[in-house]
Amino acid sequence: MAWTIFAVVSVVLLGLSAGVFFAFSSFVMSGLARASDDAAGQAMTGINETAVLPAFMSVFFGALLVPAGTGIWGLVDGRDGGAWILGGAAVYLVGTFGVTMALNVPLNNRLLAAHDKADGWRDYRRPWTTWNHVRTLAAVAAAALAAVGLL
Repeated sequence: MAWTIFAVVSVVLLGLSAGVFFAFSSFVMSGLARASDDAAGQAMTGINETAVLPAFMSVFFGALLVPAGTGIWGLVDGRDGGAWILGGAAVYLVGTFGVTMALNVPLNNRLLAAHDKADGWRDYRRPWTTWNHVRTLAAVAAAALAAVGLL
């Protein structure tokens, strides 16, 4: 029963993370693009500064750690779903967490450091959004793998 609870929590955390990235890919970035470049750059800087608070970071890191631990636990216990959940954690590690750390965070830092937020935004929006699409797809795939493991 305890493993099943952790498996459910794994799916929920991965789904929440996927939802955050999906929101940016589906409407947040295009909504910001409707503002002036300076306003969009300022707004995105504010979003990036608040993203590192516990509410999001607990989901972002939890979506990696809980499925990884649950998947390993499942494998050790001989549960068929363990491999699926661990696979979801691996996809999340590379496609969501890894892409975030290697590509999106450096772009965030460049925007933050830009003296002219309008110029910073123009250099930022397209590559950041492209990599966010990758994060979104990876998080959705990870949630789907974990859901299969739960079944």
